Amino acid sequence: MRAVFLNAGACVLAAALPAYAQRGPAPAPSGLPAEVLSLACAPTLAYRVPDVKLRISGGQDSAFRISHAPGDLVTINAGSRDGMTVGQEFYTRRALAGSYERVSEANPATIRTTGWVRVWAVEDDMSLATIAHACETVDVDDYLEPFAPPSIPPVSGATGKPEKGNYANVLSGQDRRTAFGQNDYLLIDRGSSQGVTLGARFVLYRDQRAPGNFLFEIGEGVVVDLKTDTSTLQVVRALDAIAAGDYAGMRK
Repeated sequence: MRAVFLNAGACVLAAALPAYAQRGPAPAPSGLPAEVLSLACAPTLAYRVPDVKLRISGGQDSAFRISHAPGDLVTINAGSRDGMTVGQEFYTRRALAGSYERVSEANPATIRTTGWVRVWAVEDDMSLATIAHACETVDVDDYLEPFAPPSIPPVSGATGKPEKGNYANVLSGQDRRTAFGQNDYLLIDRGSSQGVTLGARFVLYRDQRAPGNFLFEIGEGVVVDLKTDTSTLQVVRALDAIAAGDYAGMRK
């Protein structure tokens, strides 16, 4: 009798549980070195929300959910009529504004790379994709950009002092973080139009805001991603916690 009772209870429990999501092919190792994977997931900065129509539009699940992980199937709002083909790969990204105000130079957005997907099946107006790699969850409405593994830039051999007074501002980091340590990524408001180059070395400073004091050196970073007016630095030396509002000076 006890066995019959337990089996009946198990059936009731199973009926109450949601059906499993349809699964894609098991995710395979990317084969990319750890430092390339890290750089592929690094943040960038934008002063306007990217105007990208290609988006994650949903998933293959019995119930609607926003977040997805490797092994899940996700849908893309474009198909063969839009040039989609099986095997294409795309970064999945989202813009995270610093506040609820409109994204602008005064309120820049951190661009979070959430992962990348591989197209698995294509219909006329939509596609199915598998999550090839996740930097965090891949969410509905993440936008897509063509995937290409990043290259690790050679580090500049410059060791001179930065030009006094010509400092960039440390703004934010991954997921709008405002504090950073060794190997973290941070964003500054200087880019190629201000003479910054890939691999350039920056000294990181703290202003103690006390009269008669010098800036206090707290670390060093290297430019690993470059835009027109912004750069992504990786912290290669940290003497103290680095924070938004600190300064960065490019070595000569």
